Amino acid sequence: MRHLKEDGRMTATALAAKVGLTVAPCHRRLRDLEKSGVIRGYKADIDPAAVGLGFEAIVFVTLRQVDRPTMEIFENRVADHPNIVEAQRLFGSPDYLLKVIAEDLPAYQRFYDAELTSLPGVERLTSTLVMKNLKSNAGPPV
Repeated sequence: MRHLKEDGRMTATALAAKVGLTVAPCHRRLRDLEKSGVIRGYKADIDPAAVGLGFEAIVFVTLRQVDRPTMEIFENRVADHPNIVEAQRLFGSPDYLLKVIAEDLPAYQRFYDAELTSLPGVERLTSTLVMKNLKSNAGPPV
């Protein structure tokens, strides 16, 4: 898995050579990992700044009430926003942590005012601006 984590486009033949297997058992193990959900998918790692989205904020969200209908509506709306690139529900307070990307500070302010404040059940939003990314999308240590 470590090799695929480093290069998700690696062919089964190249992977087999790296791990010391023949292609058929390597391909079979790879399919098993995909079917079991260990490997959730393959995607390109796109640099947000390279596509004009170099501004990042971490937003802590506290809901007025934490009941199932409010949480489901909130979580569905968060999942639908392309500018919210990560979202976690937390134990304790705050209730959620969101990672938001935007073009720049004015674009983030517009998103905050129009979108974040209109999310259902929101009592409080607290933003922290990201100064520098040291590590991102690392995944589990396999």
